[in-house]
Amino acid sequence: MLKTIAVDSRVFVPAYWEGAKVELMKRDRIMRKLIPQFGDLHLIGRGEAFTTLARSVVGQQISVKAGESVWQKFLLICPKSTPAQVLKAGPEQLAACGLSKRKAEYILDLADHFKTKRVHADQWIEMDDEEVIADLTQIRGIGRWTVEMFLIFNLLRPNILPLDDLGLLKGISVNYFSGEPVSRSDAREVSANWEPWRTVATWYLWRSLDPVPVEY
Repeated sequence: MLKTIAVDSRVFVPAYWEGAKVELMKRDRIMRKLIPQFGDLHLIGRGEAFTTLARSVVGQQISVKAGESVWQKFLLICPKSTPAQVLKAGPEQLAACGLSKRKAEYILDLADHFKTKRVHADQWIEMDDEEVIADLTQIRGIGRWTVEMFLIFNLLRPNILPLDDLGLLKGISVNYFSGEPVSRSDAREVSANWEPWRTVATWYLWRSLDPVPVEY
């Protein structure tokens, strides 16, 4: 079972983080320069599983700023962000938050899966990464990228490489290829040196583009 260090009742820091930083800096010259720039900043795990996934759906294919605006409106209607509140709100109230009709349907389907226990939330902590991905991608609107964000920010898995993430690809491009476009194959090749700490390296590449961590 993954160990975490509690900062407060809602915030968890992966216990592997400091050791992973040391290993990455030993192995990778870019990480050796990049990691010290961010001092004591680290990945922070927050939130309930349903909230994390719902927030990821809200943020799909829109800017971080727009996603935050919609999320705050969503919380006015569903302040506890529970499946029961979402189902009670229904599609019209969700659409009034600024959600597209399709995203409202996705969040309602997500809520229904949780309420009827058609996903195995109580087992995810013991399941491997691909098993969690298979369990969650059965839900409409939940693709591999969304589950990878969940694995990073909620389950705090140490070795996730989200190859569909534009920020990761841009971070590799800027830091390893002098800004030249990179393919998924290029990203896999660079990341081979990071295992089993690809989550940590990914997080620092995100920070190289945006020093302020995004909350999920």
